Amino acid sequence: MITAISAILAGAILLFWSADRFVEGAAASARHFGMPSLLIGMIIVGFGTSAPEMLVSAIASWQNTAGIALGNAVGSNIANIALILGLTSLISPIRVHSRVLRRELPLLTLVTALAIFLITDLTISRSNALVLLGVFALVLVWTFRQGKKSDTDTLGTEMSRELTEHPMSIKPALLRLFAGLILLILSSRILVWGAVRIAEALGISDLVIGLTIVAAGTSLPELASSLVAAVKKEHDIALGNIIGSNIFNTLAVVGIAGSIRPLHGSPELLFRDMLLMGILTVSIFLLGYGYRRHGRINRVEGGLLLCVYCLYVYILIRGVS
Repeated sequence: MITAISAILAGAILLFWSADRFVEGAAASARHFGMPSLLIGMIIVGFGTSAPEMLVSAIASWQNTAGIALGNAVGSNIANIALILGLTSLISPIRVHSRVLRRELPLLTLVTALAIFLITDLTISRSNALVLLGVFALVLVWTFRQGKKSDTDTLGTEMSRELTEHPMSIKPALLRLFAGLILLILSSRILVWGAVRIAEALGISDLVIGLTIVAAGTSLPELASSLVAAVKKEHDIALGNIIGSNIFNTLAVVGIAGSIRPLHGSPELLFRDMLLMGILTVSIFLLGYGYRRHGRINRVEGGLLLCVYCLYVYILIRGVS
C-alpha cells in the first residue's frame, strides 16, 4: 500500500514536470519552425497539456482498466472547469477577448454532447472511438485554418509575448520535447500502476480512482499553466488552456483509449459524472461567450465552481465509505 501511494505521488510529480518540459519544448520548437503564435496557443498549449491524460488513459485501456481510462478523461474535464477555472477566476477574474475562444466554446459544448450521446449505452466501442477520432481530425483542420487566418487575435498576442519573454534555441527545445515525452510515458505507467494497486487494496472501483486521484494528477499541467497565466493577466491563455484540454480529452483521449480496447462504463459514469461534465461545460459556454459583450467569469462564479468541485469529490468519497 505504501509502495502504491509512493508510486502515485512520484508519478504525479514526474508527470507534472515532464509535461511542462514537453509543452515548453514543443512550443519553442514550433516557433523556430515558423508556426504562428495563435496556432501554438491553440494546439501546442491547449492540446499539449493533455498529453498526460492521453498516455494514462491509453495505458489504462491497454491494461484493461476501463474505469481509470474513462474516469481520467471525464474527471480531468470536471477538474479543469470546476477546480482549475474556479481557482484561476479567484486569483484574477477571467475576461474573454479572443474571438477564436468564443468560437471554441460552442464547439466544446457540441463535442461534450456527442461524447455523452455515444456513451448512453455505457460503452465506447471501437466504432464510437473512430467517430471521436474522426471529429478530432476535423477539429484539427478547423483549428489550423483559424490559426492561419490571423495572428492578431488576443490569444495569439498573449502567446507571442510569452514566447518572446522566454526565448529558447532549437537544440534545448528539441531536447526538452523528446525528454519530456519519454518521461511522460514512464510517469504515466507509474501512476496507473499505483492507482490500480490502491483500488485493489481498498476495494474501490477503478472509476472512482480515475475520477479523483488519477484525474487530479494528470490535470496538474493545466493547473500550473492556468494559474501562472492568471497571475500575468493572460486571461485568454488561461481559458484557452482549459477549452483546448477538454476538447482533446473528450475526443482524442477517449478515442485513443477506446480504439485500443472497447471501454465499458457504469450507470454512475453517465448519470453522475458525465452529466456534471455536461452541466459545467454549458455553464462556461454561457459565462465565457458573452453574446453582446466580452465574456467574463468573476470571483463569485469562480468560487461557485470551486464549491461544486468540492461537493462532487465529497459525494464520491462518501459513496466509497
